[in-house]
This record gives sequence, structure tokens and C-alpha cells, in this order.
Amino acid sequence: MGKKYGYARVSTQDQNADIQIAALKKAKCDHIYTDTGISGAKATWPSLSSLKGELQPGDTLVVWRLDRLGHSLRYLVETIDKLGQEGIHFISLTENVDTTTSGGRLLFQMMTALADFERSLTSEQTRAGMAVARANGRQLGRRPALSPAQQEEVMLALSNNVPLEIVAQQYSVHPRTIRRIKAMMYDDTRTQGTNLT
Repeated sequence: MGKKYGYARVSTQDQNADIQIAALKKAKCDHIYTDTGISGAKATWPSLSSLKGELQPGDTLVVWRLDRLGHSLRYLVETIDKLGQEGIHFISLTENVDTTTSGGRLLFQMMTALADFERSLTSEQTRAGMAVARANGRQLGRRPALSPAQQEEVMLALSNNVPLEIVAQQYSVHPRTIRRIKAMMYDDTRTQGTNLT
């Protein structure tokens, strides 16, 4: 039988983890790790990272409440799913999520479905926003290093055999930028059915 590892976290130094630790002890955790004064918005927590290094297949990670492991549903699902793939169980005492039971696994599957829905909704909203921006004539992505007129000048200079590096220096850009413009203009010309000379 694997070991139970408890994890507690509080966001500020003024808070204390006594309630969480008491609940984890009651759940018969063999070891308890604590992070203090670290926000849930952080990507990593030192004690949690150390705890994960100790976990072995058959062990169980126990938290007092799901948000102690992170505020993002997507992050929670990915973390719990990764633990499962490594043969490690997960229990959240407050929400009764327990991947060692059929009911707990069902609840986790519902969380996964919600995370997938959230991801697809965000993707749809992003695509819709980009479509509106395009319809309104707004530039998407990074602003080009050179204006369309400057790009035409670059192509004229290159067609007159001015070395690419010299053109790049003249416009204070990296030679890669000039190569990209050349490739883009060449592709545009091919699309229009005109040969670039």
C-alpha cells in the first residue's frame, strides 16, 4: 500500500495553514508539505515540487480543497490527470474528489469535460474576436518591421542587386527580416501568376 502525502498552501504570510494541516492529519497523511505566502496564480510552488518528487506509483496526494492545488480548472485537470498516468491517486477532502473510488473518478471525468468545454469556448471566442478585428481592418499579430512602401523599396533594391545585408543595414533590421519580405513578396507574386525577375 502506498503512502499518503498531504499538501497545504496559504496565499499570504498573514494566513496560516492550521485548518488544512489538521484536516490532512485527520485523513491520516504520512507526510505533509506546506507552501506559505505563495499565490495560487504562481505556476510552481517549492514544497509542492518537492512533494511531487517524492511520489511513487500507488501513493496518494491529498489536499484540503481543490483551489490549494491551483485556481485554473484546466491546470487542476492536467495535474490530476498526469498524476493518474504515473499511477498516483488524488484526494480533495472538501469536494470529495477521490480517484481511488468510482464516484471520485466520475467527478474527475466531469471536471475534465468542463475543462474541455472551457477550452473550446475560449478558442471560439478568440476566433470570433479575430474575425471581427479582420472585418474592421485591424492588423493581427505583431506589427511589420517595415511599411508596405518600404517593403516595395526593399524589393526594388534587391532587384538592382544591392546585397541583402546592405539593405538590412539601411533599414536597421536583421537580414532575416529582409529574407522574410523577399519570400513573402515572391509568394504573393506567384499567387498572382506573375514571374519575379
